[in-house]
Amino acid sequence: MSDTQVNPKFKDSLFRLIFREKKELLSLYNAINGSDYQNPEELVVNTLEDVVYMGMKNDVSFLFADHLNLYEAQSTVNPNMPLRGIFYFARLYKGIVEELGLDIYSRKQLYLPKPVFAVFYNGMKNLEERRILKLSESFSDYGDSRDPRIPEQTPLLSYGFPPALECTAIMLNINYGHNRELMERCKKLGEYAFFVEQVRKLMYQGISLDAAAYEAIRISIQHGVLTDILRKHRAEVKDLILTEYNQELHIKNEKNISYEEGVQEGHQQGVQEGRQEGIIAVISICREINMEESQILEKLMEKFSLSKEEAKSCLKEMK
Repeated sequence: MSDTQVNPKFKDSLFRLIFREKKELLSLYNAINGSDYQNPEELVVNTLEDVVYMGMKNDVSFLFADHLNLYEAQSTVNPNMPLRGIFYFARLYKGIVEELGLDIYSRKQLYLPKPVFAVFYNGMKNLEERRILKLSESFSDYGDSRDPRIPEQTPLLSYGFPPALECTAIMLNINYGHNRELMERCKKLGEYAFFVEQVRKLMYQGISLDAAAYEAIRISIQHGVLTDILRKHRAEVKDLILTEYNQELHIKNEKNISYEEGVQEGHQQGVQEGRQEGIIAVISICREINMEESQILEKLMEKFSLSKEEAKSCLKEMK
């Protein structure tokens, strides 16, 4: 195995590389909003690039059609994206206010572009097509601090104080094969998903990382996928994939470790508390890490000396 490793943010970085072009960004905007705008020059890109303040940096943000759009690519499920969104939007709105010379102390109502937050997920968990993430889900109904004048047992919300802040993110599953209508409306997004899928497949086939990177690029070009990006930025794309840390294989290794630890725990549980409970524990662990049914059958037969029919029966009972 090559010592060169995969950048844990390679999919995020490739997302930025693809959608930094206004034409592609407008196509993605149209796909999400069901619109058909044609002039990409009307977009005003305001992506945060290595801002000193809190080291903030986002994937893509832009102003268009009275919307302040924030698009983030994520390879892990992060329920705290709305909190990050609050920080991003605050910084972006501050920039808008300063650039336009708006007076926040004015008696007249200021009108601002509507915030839209889309998170594009392409991690390995099998998620639904769309998920709503809200900042308010992080809040306790009672709050961590209280006005001493309010009785201890009384919820703050009963005094008519809803959460003062809200940020809603729409998380879209863009793994290959998901959200097909969205992929069809935005060609580059579908191609991005295809390329990522090729990299992942090759890595899991045990192909060396150097070879996997070159092969994924070759396959994609052969299929007419991201040809403009891959031909023009072949070395850059390869560098995005081959860097210091191998995320995909790291996760795979962590899964193997979790599986072995889990199976050992489940097997011990089977000895101590009954064979059936141990079998249930092992099946649950295997399914949690998305093992194939044939693999689970083999593990049950190996760990509990079951026949194939007995193992099948156990799996059937737990469906």
